[in-house]
Amino acid sequence: MYIICSKRTVGALLCAAVILTAALLAGGGIWSNSAIQTSGTANWGLSFQSEGGAPVGNASAQQLKKWDAYYLGDTSKKRLYLTFDAGYENGYTEHILDVLKKHEVKAAFFLVGNYISTKPELVKRMVSEGHIVGNHTFNHPDMSKISSEESFHSELIQLENLFEQTTGQKMQKFYRPPQGKYSEENLKLAQQEGYKTIFWSLAYVDWYNDKQPTRQEAMEKLMPRIHNGAVILLHSTSKTNSEILDDLLTNLEQQGYTFGEITELVV
Repeated sequence: MYIICSKRTVGALLCAAVILTAALLAGGGIWSNSAIQTSGTANWGLSFQSEGGAPVGNASAQQLKKWDAYYLGDTSKKRLYLTFDAGYENGYTEHILDVLKKHEVKAAFFLVGNYISTKPELVKRMVSEGHIVGNHTFNHPDMSKISSEESFHSELIQLENLFEQTTGQKMQKFYRPPQGKYSEENLKLAQQEGYKTIFWSLAYVDWYNDKQPTRQEAMEKLMPRIHNGAVILLHSTSKTNSEILDDLLTNLEQQGYTFGEITELVV
């Protein structure tokens, strides 16, 4: 694809926006060297510098840790962390749980209110089989646009209460911003609520139901970017993910990787 930019300021700005969008859609991610934004929206982005190497985030691990936020584990160890996001049940989670049980892998499921209220039996199974259920907010809004402490608290506490009513247990305080949209103020508010914010270091476009990648496409996206300490984000609504998960875990295990729980990230 060729993009021609004019020398005029407006044209240059529009061109930059097109290039960044194209890079993101291509799966490479976008990033900058700037610090975490203190106002407005920041989209979590990644830049993969080399095959098998950990990516660079648009905020460093050191910057994020200030606010109890994490996206990467220990890069000196062949240890991986599997996480799933879900806003609704699409018929694949039961199989995903079966595969996780087969491989004795404990994952983290970041759920919203709709999921817990409509599929309580699956949520109970996640808990009973040792998986972490994290807070993906009650309504899945753009949290970076929520400025009041009361509104931010409401999104988290509503989900906490629903989870406790459903399972009889307190929710472990791990938070993932919907769509990866955040600001420094968001991270600070989550920290004040006692939460650890968990981003990711590996993901791919798997959430369009009508544009699911083939099994081969999915594996070709994921395998070359596996790296030590990877926090992997998959959507449990993906038919392809449910189909490749057994092979994916088998391949990774054969390469010497083991799987940990996200509690290890915050030690």
